[in-house]
Amino acid sequence: MLRHPPFFVHAGNVNSVSMLPVPDTAIIVVAAGSGTRLDAGAPKAFVGIDSHSILRHALDGVFAAAPAQVIVVAPAGFEGDAETELRAAAGDRIDLARVVTGGDTRQRSVAAGLKALWGDITRVLVHDAARALTPPEVIDAVAAAIAGEIGILPTLPVVDTLKRVDGDAVVGPIDRSELAAAQTPQGFPRALLEAAYEAALSSGVEYTDDAALYAAAGHDVRQIPGSARGFKITTAADLERARHLLAADTGASAEAPAAAPVPWSGPRVGLGTDVHAFGGDGDLWLAGLEWPGEPALSGHSDGDAVAHAIVDALLGAAGLGDIGEHFGTAHPEYAGAHAQVFLARTRELLEEAGFAIGNVSAQFQGNRPRFSARRAEAERVLSAALGGAPVSITATTTDGLGFPGRGEGIAVTAIAMVHPR
Repeated sequence: MLRHPPFFVHAGNVNSVSMLPVPDTAIIVVAAGSGTRLDAGAPKAFVGIDSHSILRHALDGVFAAAPAQVIVVAPAGFEGDAETELRAAAGDRIDLARVVTGGDTRQRSVAAGLKALWGDITRVLVHDAARALTPPEVIDAVAAAIAGEIGILPTLPVVDTLKRVDGDAVVGPIDRSELAAAQTPQGFPRALLEAAYEAALSSGVEYTDDAALYAAAGHDVRQIPGSARGFKITTAADLERARHLLAADTGASAEAPAAAPVPWSGPRVGLGTDVHAFGGDGDLWLAGLEWPGEPALSGHSDGDAVAHAIVDALLGAAGLGDIGEHFGTAHPEYAGAHAQVFLARTRELLEEAGFAIGNVSAQFQGNRPRFSARRAEAERVLSAALGGAPVSITATTTDGLGFPGRGEGIAVTAIAMVHPR
């Protein structure tokens, strides 16, 4: 059992320090899912909704609620990313927070979070990071409702007409007054939840949520009102819904934000760089061409580092942000896309902002592929995607130095010139 760390705040100056009460409530934020159905090329919690990830939005809600110990359960290999998001959201409450590594199932991930509880904790809330827009008022209401041996479940009434089916046949109606849609966070007395988890892990039974696991241990669960904003982001449509809700909150566009170009009547120059390691699936895509038999580069799309560096150079020249803002993991529609898609959309963004492309030059560093025989072909393909703007591509080795020289991947630098239309 872990003891809490000291929790101090300054009161007025560095010589005046006061002790705040240690919270008796902990919130376990489960962010260890793979996000297979979202298919965004990254674990779901690290996919962007707007300029912030799903996990960051969930943590913003958690830290807007009453002070609690906060434990983020992250996928193996993403602990550092989770720590970054946690620190950004926690602010001066960072002493209340930590990251632990999740397991291969949701139950094992929650169990890992339970092991990190401080000794002072008496109430535990288990929250899915995928319910990123859950209001802090719901979190506080769940914590306040935990009493005795009762577990608390926020719910919404089921409004759709439901039918019981057997294959293609509709068998009959279901009384929706007896149904409710479960949300998180779900809250429980700590000792009883820990015992229920020990029993579940020993039995090998996987439950759909913590309330079901708690009820299976013989304890009562009561419902309180949830929130329509507490929906779970599971599919691309859910992600789009979250974007529109956040855009409505701020009055901004639901599209990826773009910085307004600085007024200037002359040409502008942008610089872009990109690196990708070998290790992707299929054949290599580079400079808009497929290279059969060459090892593929890994990446959210096709890993075409030349195209990606050109995109960054063009966006930077126009003051429109960067490639991650417009084409990153927050935009699963670009997963697997090739250079022509990225460059054509970038040209559209520049035209919408009042710019035309002057020319582009890019150089990649790597031992393979042998480029000179296909240079003219690559330049034609990339130029066509940019509406005919001149594109020149060069290639060089690094005499065995650095990761390109060791054959681990490819590095690219691109320069682009744009001018007002």
